[in-house]
Amino acid sequence: MKKSKFLLLLALSLVLSVFLAACGGGNSSQNNSGKGEGQPPAGEGEATGPQVLNVLDSAEIPTMDTVKGTDAVAFNVMNNVFEGLYRLSENDEVVEGIAKEHKASEDGLVYTFTLREDAVWSNGDPVTAKDFVYGWQRAVDPTVGSEYGPYMMNGKIKNAEKVSAGELPLEELGVKALDDYTLEVTLEQPVAYFESLMTFPTFFPQHQGFVEEQGENYALEAENLVYNGPFVLSKWEHEVGWTMTKNDKYWDKDTVKLDEINVKVVKEVSTGVNLYTAKQIDISPGLTSEFVDLYKEDPNLIQYLEPTIFWFKMNQTKNEALANVNIRKALSMAFNKEDLAKVVLNNGSVPANFSVPVEFVQHPESGDDFRDKFGDFNKFDAEKAKEFWEKGLEELGTDAVTIEILGGDTETAKNMQQYLQNQFETNLPGLTIELKEVPFAQRLDLDSAMDYDMQLAGWGPDYLDAISFANLWITDGGNNKMGYSNPEYDKLLNDVMTTYANDPVKRFEAMQEAERILLEEDAAIAPIYQRGTTRLWQPYVQNVYKHNFGPDFSYKWAYISGKE
Repeated sequence: MKKSKFLLLLALSLVLSVFLAACGGGNSSQNNSGKGEGQPPAGEGEATGPQVLNVLDSAEIPTMDTVKGTDAVAFNVMNNVFEGLYRLSENDEVVEGIAKEHKASEDGLVYTFTLREDAVWSNGDPVTAKDFVYGWQRAVDPTVGSEYGPYMMNGKIKNAEKVSAGELPLEELGVKALDDYTLEVTLEQPVAYFESLMTFPTFFPQHQGFVEEQGENYALEAENLVYNGPFVLSKWEHEVGWTMTKNDKYWDKDTVKLDEINVKVVKEVSTGVNLYTAKQIDISPGLTSEFVDLYKEDPNLIQYLEPTIFWFKMNQTKNEALANVNIRKALSMAFNKEDLAKVVLNNGSVPANFSVPVEFVQHPESGDDFRDKFGDFNKFDAEKAKEFWEKGLEELGTDAVTIEILGGDTETAKNMQQYLQNQFETNLPGLTIELKEVPFAQRLDLDSAMDYDMQLAGWGPDYLDAISFANLWITDGGNNKMGYSNPEYDKLLNDVMTTYANDPVKRFEAMQEAERILLEEDAAIAPIYQRGTTRLWQPYVQNVYKHNFGPDFSYKWAYISGKE
């Protein structure tokens, strides 16, 4: 999901960490790099008083198995209780994790990592290069069924595609333990963002002996896991919440100031705000419109734009209407995104007529934003939408269509889904929209099974590169799950990953053209908005690092200072 991860997800449903960006995480609307106005408080004093942080999330953790994680909620927890070769710190800087250093071959195809010898699992066993080999092999083992493993490794790690397809044995994956503390990774081609990729949970190590000992129980409960990160998951009450406590066996434990992080699952924003005002939590959920207005003068209100986009995925295999390009174009243009972002959400979100976010990546030569070349696609236009709609109905030989929308069950999600239902039925005569509002984990299952018509989904980048969004839609891709296929799109993405791997300009411009095909020609998805988040954030919560890609938050450096 970010860091060449994912990232991402995909994601929950617009509160705290809905679809793919659990708990926030993203860039400031004022500043795409670093702290500034609208950012969480930066450390100014010393840690004082009880070092306990109380926060919310909007969904249960779907899984704690790092090779099976696909969403923001899971990745955010994994980022704080596990650790890979590197991790992200302030301003999304890549800093030491289990690796102390690395060397890359001149052609950029072989990386050799030197691991620290003082890193141990929470059961006292050393973290070794073999743990990385096992974790990576498990991520592409077709019998394990990881979605993110092939997504993150295919086309990057040598032989990953053939291994994940069962065409080569696991031992042929391009990762080797040269000794206990030396890891060698061989790539298919140079990967510009490889170091940041190593901060993503899919690439975390796994303790082979412990995983095999636990068998089918592995990662089902807090006690069915061993940890190597700043915290351990000490309590996990499913659907209720979880607690992370400081890991006294962590190699850098002296840096960690928080003793405990308590997370409650709360789906209603109003409940979350009440808990904040009652001082039972320290950071509010993402505020809905009415609360943004209510607290707009509060000095503790922060607002930031994230590189996370929400869109409708349109399954072309289940509902024949959605296999019609004119129907898809009609749906893409039939709802007022400006009103949705500014009135319904009113939280700093902006309308999205694109699939790669604004203020995320820049042209390698000119420095222009990715959006500058083509701008917007399929903007709201009720009349034009109606024209496409009528043409599509004629091609289908009908005057009425029923489409089910799969969405989230949080308060914010329900409000938005009802607004969109009204927009579609008002602007497209003959259309009936049925809403299916389910918990996040169930939505992920239905997505994997392609058991939906249209789905309200989101994506936050796994790494700082436009391909984190672009490669979602390749034919039969692990995150496609909607039957979309365009040979020209596939060729462009293949060129991005092979022919143009060492040509940053052609690579960048190929992804811009791919986006045009995806939206202007095929209307494969219908972008809705780029997420902004508004929160109430107690100023005594210092140094929670919020990331633009990968897991949303890092608590390693956080602390409480000056709480009354």
